[in-house]
Amino acid sequence: MASVSVLTLHPHSLRNAAMALLIFASAGYFPAPGAEPVVITVHANQTTGRYQPVWNYWGADEPNYVYARNGEKLLHELAALSPVPVYFRAHNLLTSGTGEGSLKWGSTNVYTELSDGTPVYDWTITDRIFDALTRNGVQPLVEVGFMPEALSTHPQPYRHDFPRGDVFTGWSYPPRDYDKWRTLITAWVRHLLGRYGENVKNWFWEVWNEPDIPYWHGTLEEYNRLYDVTAAAIRQVLPSARIGGPETTRPSGAKAGAFLSQFLEHCARGRNAATGGVGAPLDFISFHPKGSPKFVDGHVRMGIATQLLAVDRGMEIVASFPMWKNTPIILGESDPEGCAACQGAQNGYRNGPLYGVTIAETTARTYELAQKYSVNLKGIVTWAFEFEDQPYFAGFRELATNGVDKPVLNVFRMLGMLGGDWVSVQSNGAQPLSNMLREGVVDAPDINAMATRRPHELDILVWNYHDDDVATDPAAILVRIEDVPEQKMRVEQFRMDPDHSNAYAVWRKMGSPEQPTTTQQVQLEKGGMLEAMEPPELQMNNSKPLTGTLEFTLPRQGVALFRLYW
Repeated sequence: MASVSVLTLHPHSLRNAAMALLIFASAGYFPAPGAEPVVITVHANQTTGRYQPVWNYWGADEPNYVYARNGEKLLHELAALSPVPVYFRAHNLLTSGTGEGSLKWGSTNVYTELSDGTPVYDWTITDRIFDALTRNGVQPLVEVGFMPEALSTHPQPYRHDFPRGDVFTGWSYPPRDYDKWRTLITAWVRHLLGRYGENVKNWFWEVWNEPDIPYWHGTLEEYNRLYDVTAAAIRQVLPSARIGGPETTRPSGAKAGAFLSQFLEHCARGRNAATGGVGAPLDFISFHPKGSPKFVDGHVRMGIATQLLAVDRGMEIVASFPMWKNTPIILGESDPEGCAACQGAQNGYRNGPLYGVTIAETTARTYELAQKYSVNLKGIVTWAFEFEDQPYFAGFRELATNGVDKPVLNVFRMLGMLGGDWVSVQSNGAQPLSNMLREGVVDAPDINAMATRRPHELDILVWNYHDDDVATDPAAILVRIEDVPEQKMRVEQFRMDPDHSNAYAVWRKMGSPEQPTTTQQVQLEKGGMLEAMEPPELQMNNSKPLTGTLEFTLPRQGVALFRLYW
């Protein structure tokens, strides 16, 4: 993996601060008394490796929403974010039911049996799901699960009624007949290959979800057997299929970490339950880092340390297996907390800019952790999509609400504008990663940046993050660009913050209508788009090599993207 020195961290420097004050003063800009501008230095000619996007993965519990009107609209927007492929992971692709979606529930009814036990396959609903994905240019990350009612060892009760009652019902149990499970998977993959052709070879395939908790009501050994049988069934039809797992929960927990370790050991040297040989195919490794926000003193306090510690421990476990150290890692669900369909005061970050800046922060730090362990980071799945038939801005973890994009989606739009090679960046307002792993961002904010360069373009993404979602003065920032390629350059600025690219703020100014009028809906959808704003002037000096500076302020929980062209 390429070195990502764009995230090299430096402590505050009095010398840099004094230099920044002189530059601000010479330009006629004076920060508020006592304010110390943050200096971010971009070395435009110091590239450090190829930029590999990892943010371009999403997922949801509810697969049936992808072919709803708002779901298809959102899929199309995700595919349009960047030239790189985007992927979607969904639960419940094999769950029995009518195809009705609800919170944490979806179904396809692919498998039933006649009274004599003869299997009956019906691909109608799964075709609707995969048609919607492929029609909108989205690649499936196919999660093989959950257990059809007719195959479950404990089928009743089957459908849950979240948030009432137990979620982990009959779909979460092992198959009563592994041969019937194997033939189901083989038939399904053969059908998908026949319907979607060679493109299926570009998909990812994984087995189940979070088998270390009650998503799997079987033993660890039974999961390994399920994995072996499922992988063999897929490979029977698609010998080159990319198969992975185990999609465990936070590896920083002792049980989840042990489960991940034993699974890697099984894939390396265990007895394969399907073939009788040694080991199992493993083309990517997946686990789930989640944060833990709280509501304290009247505001949300994010738990970014919990999320990053899970990334750190999971990568450490992978790196401890020499044969798997270079295997791609896909963080199958990487989020500020664990339940997209849950509500509550601690989840109040979801509608506004805090969710967006958290994505920028955790994406950057996940790159940094991959560099720390020299592992192969392939993707970060944001477990968020959209919920049908729910109130506007109801507080779910989602990318859009009733066809209106939330601020977080605009940070993904900014990430989609990066490309080419990493460029070296330092910020004297950046917090050390070690501090963030230990306590999060609870003292000074993390004011940081990453940058990429391609022919005739330099892109700089800057953010101002703090765990505490409280109002404060904007940060004065000076971006110093060394080795500027040309004297004359065109600059664009895009912004997501409390006042820009923020449909939630627009909705609140409208009076928070429960049923917006047609005119209001148009205004909300426009407010949900990424907003360009007047950029600061690029101040150039006459030295050789050329140096330029951008001076601006950025509110807490804000993200800015500067695009320089020549």
